[in-house]
Amino acid sequence: MKETRSVGTYTSLVLAVTSVTTLMVVVGLTMDLFADHALGTQAQIAWSAHLQQVDAALARNDVRAAESAWREAHAAALKSRHWEGPVAVGDAHRRLGDVGGFRQAARAKARQSYLIALFRARGEGSVEGVLRVAERFAELGDRKVVEQCIRVARTVAAQEKDPLAQQSVRVFTERWEARALEADPQNLTP
Repeated sequence: MKETRSVGTYTSLVLAVTSVTTLMVVVGLTMDLFADHALGTQAQIAWSAHLQQVDAALARNDVRAAESAWREAHAAALKSRHWEGPVAVGDAHRRLGDVGGFRQAARAKARQSYLIALFRARGEGSVEGVLRVAERFAELGDRKVVEQCIRVARTVAAQEKDPLAQQSVRVFTERWEARALEADPQNLTP
């Protein structure tokens, strides 16, 4: 009888320790997940410091140093897992290409960064992010991608059920359509 009770106590103790350990692992993973997505984390702001170095190097007309800092900014933006970094890195690469004389190649790299930002913004449910990316593609003259961004923004806004987000999409769409009509008054392009 005594042996049965000690086996039962031992089993209860093992289950309790296992349960507490499992709970600690789940809590740790959850905290890590949210910490990586919190604003102000090291990964989130590291790209910004590198972009300041890019701008400082460009101000000195040091294209080589600017390219090096841009590569660091790009890596940090990818690590951040948010949409803001890739947008800022794409913008910086366009500036770098203008100064360095490789405008077309820089626009292609910026386009890649903007596409990453689009997918991240959609994943985060950020209408602001999707519309910011749409603005960048409008600057690049990529009408088809802008229209795709508008569709994504509408979907995200509808999923969020946020009237302000839906209003932002409407305002952006109206502005885009007016700009497109201005560029092609007879609406001859598809």
